[in-house]
Amino acid sequence: MPEQTDQPLGRAFFDRHVAEVAPDLLGRVLVCTLPEGTVTLRLTEVEAYNGRDDPGSHAYRGRTPRNEVMFGPPGHVYVYFTYGMHFCMNLVTGREGHSSAVLLRAGEVLDGVDLARQRRTTARKDHELAQGPARLTMAIGVDRAFNGADACGDGIPFRVLAGTPPDPALIRTGPRTGVSGAGATTSWRFWIDGDPSVSPYRAHVPKRKPSGASGNAATHAGS
Repeated sequence: MPEQTDQPLGRAFFDRHVAEVAPDLLGRVLVCTLPEGTVTLRLTEVEAYNGRDDPGSHAYRGRTPRNEVMFGPPGHVYVYFTYGMHFCMNLVTGREGHSSAVLLRAGEVLDGVDLARQRRTTARKDHELAQGPARLTMAIGVDRAFNGADACGDGIPFRVLAGTPPDPALIRTGPRTGVSGAGATTSWRFWIDGDPSVSPYRAHVPKRKPSGASGNAATHAGS
């Protein structure tokens, strides 16, 4: 039986290896309903992060209060704060305790464009509303309050619907954005080729150290 486009994705969808779930999220639809209204978004770009097996992951060095949600059941939302000003959103995948997750990098706003524009006043065009992970969370209204939410549960304002996956021939993969060190060349960024909402790729740029400073300035990016 064909998949219903408005059917929420169940726990089994997320209970797979992160590199399998990530490209399968392309074309899926996020629905976020808050008191001010609903924004619906079609995912066009994601990145996979494989927990303690992945130097690019927040969970690479183990469990912390910040990444606790990543170690929980699949299908939960992991939200983190970055650069002192932005929230980024992930969906936890794989078996409980493994701590893998998919970073939601970009999408096309399908419904609720006016509300997304109120939240993203600097966007010049509609395809820029959710063009990047921080812009995506801002456009749909996600903040730290969503951290730990069960996207497969009932009674929460956030759902992931089946949507319509793209033609597999349009799915591209390459290095993840801004990741340094051993995880820099892992081709776990997935996007829909030619979609204008996909964010520009940016390689990691090491921070310049003050004169006389020493040590490793590399940081982990993504989930």
